[in-house]
Amino acid sequence: MTRDAKFEDGGEGAIALRAETKEDLAVIAALVQDAILPITEIAWEAKARRLALLINRFRWEDKTAAEAEKRPYERVRALLVLSDVTHVASMGIDRSDRDVVLSILDISFEEKDDGAGRVTLTLAGDGALAADVECLDVDLRDVERPYRAPSGHAPHHPD
Repeated sequence: MTRDAKFEDGGEGAIALRAETKEDLAVIAALVQDAILPITEIAWEAKARRLALLINRFRWEDKTAAEAEKRPYERVRALLVLSDVTHVASMGIDRSDRDVVLSILDISFEEKDDGAGRVTLTLAGDGALAADVECLDVDLRDVERPYRAPSGHAPHHPD
């Protein structure tokens, strides 16, 4: 005997999202909040006009299910790619220290009249990465299977 599939029967797949509006970017920003990455996993490809970051993001979309099922929280390696980038700047980051681990707190976009603007990645510890872009074009794509969060805890930010 067969039965119709239910939503609950489906497994979660890897995330693959693109942001082309501020509203789209807010979704990606929520998913990469508290992502961590070594400074060595940032690649600015000037000729390709691309800024790519290989991040270890907390799986916020799985937090409630993990709590309900009493299983460990998860992280997943993902690519965060900004396209149509004309210039990149950083603040509060020692780029010469190859052992630095960064944590993303937020991503925002300041738009100019012509659709160009600046994407800013706000980092823990008063650091930031800023990318001047011709248009908003940000991709987030999980590239590996999720793994147990080493800390065993969900990130927490006191009010």
